[in-house]
Amino acid sequence: QLQLVESGGGLVQPGGSLRLSCAASGFTLDDYAIGWFRQAPGKEREGVSCISSSGGATNYADSVKGRFTISRDNAKNTVYLQMNSLKPEDTAVYYCAADPQNSDYPSLLLFLYDYWGQGTQVTVSS
Repeated sequence: QLQLVESGGGLVQPGGSLRLSCAASGFTLDDYAIGWFRQAPGKEREGVSCISSSGGATNYADSVKGRFTISRDNAKNTVYLQMNSLKPEDTAVYYCAADPQNSDYPSLLLFLYDYWGQGTQVTVSS
């Protein structure tokens, strides 16, 4: 069974940092572009960042550029999202997802992603 599991969420003060992890089971991530998405209460799910299967290409939403960094370790079958300088507006449930069709051209379009994790809560508050 193909499964993605996010971890690393939690409560952090504004200006703080968190590192999210997305681990795969039942398949290897090598062939997939991976995206991070988030959904705040009352809002639509939005793309945050994505990375190609090799890690050579990345994309970021304008709202997180310069603060978030996506990376992957295919040997560990894991993708990471390092989040620095966190703001209250970053509060959301964060999801990772896998796109098997566009492994070399990562996109923040939700409909391209076939496999989704259950999400991890990130709360930025003082």
